[in-house]
Amino acid sequence: MKFIVKALASAAIATGLLASPAIAQEKKVRAQMGWAFPSTTGLLGPTQTRLVEMLRTLSGGSIDVKGFEPGALVPASQYLDAVGNGSLDMAWTVAGFWTGKDIAFAMYGSVPFGPGVGEYIAWMKHGGGEKLMKELHAKYNVETIPCGIISPEASGWFRKEIKTLDDLKGLKMRFFGLGANVMQKLGVSTQLLQAGEIFQALQLGTIDATEFSMPVMDYTLGFHQVAKFYYFPGWHQQATINQLIISKKKWAEFSPTQKAIIQAACDATMLQQYAEGEAAQFKAMKDIEAKGVKLMKWSPEFLKAFEKAWVEVVAEQNAKSPEFKKAWDSYSAFRSNYKIWKDLGYLQ
Repeated sequence: MKFIVKALASAAIATGLLASPAIAQEKKVRAQMGWAFPSTTGLLGPTQTRLVEMLRTLSGGSIDVKGFEPGALVPASQYLDAVGNGSLDMAWTVAGFWTGKDIAFAMYGSVPFGPGVGEYIAWMKHGGGEKLMKELHAKYNVETIPCGIISPEASGWFRKEIKTLDDLKGLKMRFFGLGANVMQKLGVSTQLLQAGEIFQALQLGTIDATEFSMPVMDYTLGFHQVAKFYYFPGWHQQATINQLIISKKKWAEFSPTQKAIIQAACDATMLQQYAEGEAAQFKAMKDIEAKGVKLMKWSPEFLKAFEKAWVEVVAEQNAKSPEFKKAWDSYSAFRSNYKIWKDLGYLQ
């Protein structure tokens, strides 16, 4: 997995970046990075550690970052506050964890019934999404950079088969982002737990079901030991963006060259994480099935109900949060135009 670091380093050398006296004379900036996920988590764990390695390698050691497991410095659920007040230098996480501050944060993590990876990146990078994302985070004294992306997640692990919509009513379920609002409309009681908290809650019966991520990640967290019905597709997260958040104070310590290196490392992380995620799922799904888990697919009836509830959630959040409405209007306008290309350019 080190090829992307070597490739970027080679490209930098070819353009004279690493060979120049300027990079050699860069002052060393030390930073502590909180990780949102245990390093043992499939795909996410290796992505975090590679990012730290990449930052050191591309900077010739002038960006000296040390990564920390969730909770080692502060709880992962508190990273935004900790980075904002400068008690933590940076964190690799997902914007959807900050919906307690403003539901708009979820728009920069994942969107139910939303775009695939290509369309999501296009909106973020060339449709105004990243600009709005940065403006929202700046209100909390935080710099942010999109720094990873994955394709569809699974829809959730359930102890019992869900045969009718009524079977959802009264369930206690860990759910992330805007999808949680949808599930609440269908009678599900949701809560947001960090990765390391989910298995115990599921095992003890504190929750009846959970969604977390893709098969390769879910398998390493052991959900298959407790829940035997694994549902697809992940209507709530067809693509999910990871982010690097950095305190404004720490960001000011980096030189323009170092800032460019951080941006390049995050762009490279997005490519590598996406490719690796796509390549790893089918083996994980086979392994999960071998453990006695049934891979289930939501019927059109369920998907229609989820989407109907999603439309209601959008209307409600547009009325409640000006920041959400700003993001939603930008996102919707881009999707409307992108559809011209999508409908003709892609096989349906």
